[in-house]
Amino acid sequence: MEDMLSNLETYGYVVLFLYSFGGGFIALMGAGVLSYTGHMDLSTSILVAFVANFIGDLVLFYMGRYNKKDVMVYMHKHKRKLALSHILMKKHGSWVIFLQKYVYGIKTLIPLAIGITKYDFKKFTLLNFFASAIWALVVGIGSYMAGEAIQSAYEVIAERPYIAPIILLSIVGLIWWYLSAKTKK
Repeated sequence: MEDMLSNLETYGYVVLFLYSFGGGFIALMGAGVLSYTGHMDLSTSILVAFVANFIGDLVLFYMGRYNKKDVMVYMHKHKRKLALSHILMKKHGSWVIFLQKYVYGIKTLIPLAIGITKYDFKKFTLLNFFASAIWALVVGIGSYMAGEAIQSAYEVIAERPYIAPIILLSIVGLIWWYLSAKTKK
């Protein structure tokens, strides 16, 4: 256990950056809890997650804008989610850029969908900057403040390992149900 914590202190920020490049919710929560226990620095964790998330969404926007044909080949299986992204964009406008940071399943599709449209790059960059900053602060500070509760939950699950698959399957089921309900024809 000591070796693992030492490795997290050494490589934790690199892992956080790479994971936050494509999403990063769980990694930032883990970094917040590790900051609570004193194994990572909260400010550095928030900064790393913010920068990676901001850059990651810009890359996705760029791919949607300038590599539309190549991206659409991979989006064939996700046509309904892509349509949901367009509907959300029309319904909620620019707020979707803030909302997508917290919704699993459409996190990577929204910047791609926005890139495919004629949305202004400068406006997206500015909104994405603030959305990434707010996301990093909310998740990072929130998980730091909930550090004790998360540690207690971990101890309960460690004592009763059969609880973890039930919780995981429930979360996956809820996400699947939400996405299939929202993407029906």
